[in-house]
Amino acid sequence: MIINAILAFVAVFISLIFHEVAHGYVALKFGDDTAKTQGRLSFNPLRHIDWFGTIVLPLLLFFSKIGFVFGWAKPVPVDYSKLTHGKIGIIMTSIAGVLANIGLAVVFALMLKIILFLPRFSADGWLAMFCFQMIFINLTLAVFNLLPVPPLDGARIFFGWSENRWAKKYMSIENYGLSAVVVLMFVFPAILLAFDVKFNPLVSLVKFITVGLMRLIVQGI
Repeated sequence: MIINAILAFVAVFISLIFHEVAHGYVALKFGDDTAKTQGRLSFNPLRHIDWFGTIVLPLLLFFSKIGFVFGWAKPVPVDYSKLTHGKIGIIMTSIAGVLANIGLAVVFALMLKIILFLPRFSADGWLAMFCFQMIFINLTLAVFNLLPVPPLDGARIFFGWSENRWAKKYMSIENYGLSAVVVLMFVFPAILLAFDVKFNPLVSLVKFITVGLMRLIVQGI
């Protein structure tokens, strides 16, 4: 249990850092050097830690055994007004973190395949467990971040580039969007549980998509 918790924590930590650095690197390629000038294009974990989102929340979720672990790092600053190529720059910068997580999942799926072919390793060994955690957690982060709710990446991918008034108004609720996600993930299921209904719609949706992607990637390699 302790080893599994440590592996999950390390996997979340690595995945979040890659996610944020990817945003910064792509933004730089499209003309915004904000992340670079603030020293955030670094894999030094101390530059990216959000004490609650990177450490406390993932551990709480793991030990709560809801089967869903996510978190967030300190967001890499992006000045979208500096990005070139208009909508393409905004979309590519916004989706960079998701693509980085999917890329990591594919890499560790390949590593898992190689490890399981070696006679000295087994599926329940710590290295195989870590690969599994990296696949599952990275895909979970990718799916979760694609939810079209500000401030998640999905909202900016689908609506952040639009000049329509309704889209701008929708993006302006960024300060409340994460609270809505927390309510859907924790408060609403707690209310249902009070009526003896054990169901978490948001977690169930993310897990369903994540498991489907995981099977597709692992079986496809």
